[in-house]
Amino acid sequence: MATKKLARQLGLIRRKSIAPAGGSPGGSKSKQLVDYLIVIDFESTCWNDGKQLRSQEIIEFPAVLLNTSTGEIESEFHAYVQPQEHPILSDFCMELTGIKQVQVDEGVPLKICLSQFCKWIHKIQQQKKIIFATGFSDLPTSQAKLGAFVTWSGFSPALGVSTRNPLLLAAISPPPVYTVGQREIERDREKHLQTCFTTADWDLGVCLEYECKRKQLLKPVFLNSWIDLRVTYKNFYRRKPKGLSGALQEVGIEFLGREHSGLDDSRNTALLAWKMIRDGCLMKITRSLNKKL
Repeated sequence: MATKKLARQLGLIRRKSIAPAGGSPGGSKSKQLVDYLIVIDFESTCWNDGKQLRSQEIIEFPAVLLNTSTGEIESEFHAYVQPQEHPILSDFCMELTGIKQVQVDEGVPLKICLSQFCKWIHKIQQQKKIIFATGFSDLPTSQAKLGAFVTWSGFSPALGVSTRNPLLLAAISPPPVYTVGQREIERDREKHLQTCFTTADWDLGVCLEYECKRKQLLKPVFLNSWIDLRVTYKNFYRRKPKGLSGALQEVGIEFLGREHSGLDDSRNTALLAWKMIRDGCLMKITRSLNKKL
C-alpha cells in the first residue's frame, strides 16, 4: 500500500480526479519526493528556408544534475553530436545556437553519445546511489535516492520552422478525418499539427524518441519518464510562461549565458527548478512513454 501511495505521489499513477499541483507560490521549501533532478535540453538541426520534410537531429546533448536539497549542480554531461542525415548546419542554425560546423564535425554520432551518456549516468548512480522514477520496481529503498529527468518543452524559435514537418508530426499524432471540402481539410490539418507541435514534450517525447526510431538505436529506458517543467510551472504559478527566459524573469532570475545553448539552457532550467522548489513546488513525473499517466 505504501509503495502504491508513493507511486501516486510521484505522478506514476493518476487518481480518477486529478487535483491541482501541491504547494503555493511564495510558500516554504517543500520536502521533495525526488532527491535529484537531471535537466536535459537538446539543440537540434534547424532551418528557416521554408523547406519541409527534413527531420531534425540532435547536435548538442547536455545534462546537469541538480540536488533538490541544496540547489547545487553536482555534475554535468555535455557532448556535441554529428548529424548524419543532414551533416551541414544551416547558417540559421549556427547563428541561433552558437554551434559551429567544426564542433559537430568533431562530435560523435548519436549512438556513441548515448553510450557516453549512459556511462555518466551509471557513474553518478554509483556515486550517489540514485535510481530513477520509471515504475514500481524503481521506487527507492531506505539507502537509494530517487532521481528524475527534467525538460522544458514548448514553442521556441529553434523549433518554430523545422518542426512543422508533416511526416514527423503526423507520425506523432495523425490528423483526424474530415468530411468537409479540401481547403477546410488542409486548414484543419495545419491547425491540428500546430497543436501537436506546441504541446509536445519535445526533447524526450519527440526529438530523441523519433531520431532513435529512424536510426534504429536503442534508447535508454530510463529516458521514458520525465518532468515537463513548463507544464509544472504553469500549474504551480497559475500563469503561462513566456519561454524559459520569460519564466526566469517572472520569478526574479536573470538568464545566465546564451539562449539556445543547450548547456546554458539546462543550467538555467535547473536554476528555475530550484526556485520553484524553494517556493514550495513538489516535483512530479508529468509524462511517461512506458504507460499513460
